[in-house]
Amino acid sequence: MTPFDSPDFDAHEAVHFFHDPACGLEIIIAIHSSALGPGAGGCRYWRYDSRGAGLTDALRLSRGMSYKNALADLPFGGGKAVILKNDRQTDRRAVFEVFGRFVESLGGTYITAEDVGTRVEDMRSIARMTRYVSGLVSEHGVAGGDPSPKTAYGVFLGLRETWRHVSGTDDLAGVRVAVQGLGGVGGHLCRHLHESGATLVVADLNAELVERFVRDCGATALSAEEILRADVDILSPCALGAVLNATTIPNIRARAVVGGANNQLATDADGLALMMGGITYAPDYVVNAGGIISVASEYLGSGSEEEVRRKIERIPVTLRAILERARESQQPTAAVADRLARERIAAGRKSTAAA
Repeated sequence: MTPFDSPDFDAHEAVHFFHDPACGLEIIIAIHSSALGPGAGGCRYWRYDSRGAGLTDALRLSRGMSYKNALADLPFGGGKAVILKNDRQTDRRAVFEVFGRFVESLGGTYITAEDVGTRVEDMRSIARMTRYVSGLVSEHGVAGGDPSPKTAYGVFLGLRETWRHVSGTDDLAGVRVAVQGLGGVGGHLCRHLHESGATLVVADLNAELVERFVRDCGATALSAEEILRADVDILSPCALGAVLNATTIPNIRARAVVGGANNQLATDADGLALMMGGITYAPDYVVNAGGIISVASEYLGSGSEEEVRRKIERIPVTLRAILERARESQQPTAAVADRLARERIAAGRKSTAAA
């Protein structure tokens, strides 16, 4: 299957395939749009069932980054990298140095950072080979470093705004929240929620992580499958995408879905299904933009940690406008957000052409 044949191909500007037999590397870098700037988005290091699944992820994630960067008012387009993880890749540092060399070969049309399966140490390896990387350790007070805490903070603010929209109050004391995935984003989100008095239900494939949050936050543990149908107020998917689909949506008991995972909707029709089921959905790329806001400030060399925090605190403002417009128009929140993002991208493309 070529990218053009994929149902997730959405007029992407470029899809690059890289291969390094010495490291056992197969890499896909997709650039969806450069209308607002170079394609920016993280590098996902994951074991896929097939190359086709990796391509699907790269295409969907890069489009999501176009929308995310547009709605966060960042001077970047959408890009994403996927490294197909396998057992031949025994030298992690070498893997990411080779990846950095491939990023450098694109001449700045793609800027990388952390994503699922990657960490700050990997960005350091990449930075040995290219300057087109962000998410590195920063000096005190200067924007940068691991973006996951910033992503989690934005999701927390979006969750609180969504609860205000649903219930009339943003007080989370006693509100039952189910968090699926306790990695960098989900773990930090749980801490914010615990400090706000929320009651936590958690799930993760890592049993040690689950035990930690049960112990430290008084959380109730469920399996990754059970948590999607938990009797809670808010469901927060913070693992992988496509968890909101024709199979799972009919069983969701939460009043709202607000999470950090990318591409939570398996299809556009699932956004409508949530609305028809009376479930308020906060579009993932709206609420999880905190990480890319930090990455952008670090890469551009502009802004302090405090300035990044203030920008992240604009996320609820954008979300509120989307939720209210969706309510007034009786349209799915995802459709409203997509349309707004496409309008901004089209305006950027028109401005570039005029110049």
